[in-house]
Amino acid sequence: MKRPSSLRGAWNTTAALLILGFLLFPVYWMLNTALQPDTSITATEWFPTSLSLSNFDAAVSSQGRSLLTSLVVALGAVVVCLALAAPAAYGLAQFGLRGGRSIVFTTLITQMVPGIVIANALYSAYAELGLVNSYLGLILADASLGLPFSIVLLRAFMVSIPGEVVEAALVDGANRFTAFTRIVFPMSRNALITAGLFTFLFAWSDFMFALTLNTTDDVKPITLGIYQFVGAHVSDWGAVMATAVLSAVPAAILLVLAQKYIAAGISGGSIK
Repeated sequence: MKRPSSLRGAWNTTAALLILGFLLFPVYWMLNTALQPDTSITATEWFPTSLSLSNFDAAVSSQGRSLLTSLVVALGAVVVCLALAAPAAYGLAQFGLRGGRSIVFTTLITQMVPGIVIANALYSAYAELGLVNSYLGLILADASLGLPFSIVLLRAFMVSIPGEVVEAALVDGANRFTAFTRIVFPMSRNALITAGLFTFLFAWSDFMFALTLNTTDDVKPITLGIYQFVGAHVSDWGAVMATAVLSAVPAAILLVLAQKYIAAGISGGSIK
């Protein structure tokens, strides 16, 4: 009876490894191309025989500012998104607002609106407010990408916080704001980190707002930089792939560092 079970486990492991290899192959090919100097996309060897960092030097020199711009915009979007989502989720979770479920449902529906529609509408408003080609304008736009998800996630977590904890703080003399900042906010750490991480990823990978709300190179995120870089260096795929590798590093590092908080934040709201 053990042999069929062992054979089934071996097949499952083999299938999992094949699927993992298939999914990771684009990442390997991107890194492989970036490490090979003076190669075209059709002449890239399967395994690099001579490694070189010249492509990364070219990527940093031409796209270093874009990487820094994306980092500033993504971090700013996280701050704005959490500053708006946390109080909204707290109100929906603890105040027993009439129509709270409808508000949450409507919040989810907003994510079904095509991004190009929002981008075009924002451009008209931004042109009047002077926010086109500005860090603040792009931060606010990218913060809106993660706001619905953050509100829903934080509300699901804050609903599971016992009401007695907040009531005890109120009895001790704290007001609603103090109870939120000193009791609910620290207890929601995992959910806040999860919401912040997803907002960072949304902002870091944004292309639609970056392309629509910027007409100059003053504020050029890395997604727009890669888009323009490919057009200008379509024959130099090594430098293009090196730029793509550098753009993926911050997101990969954050995912590795915050994976335990993500698991706790997503599952925490489902346990009461």
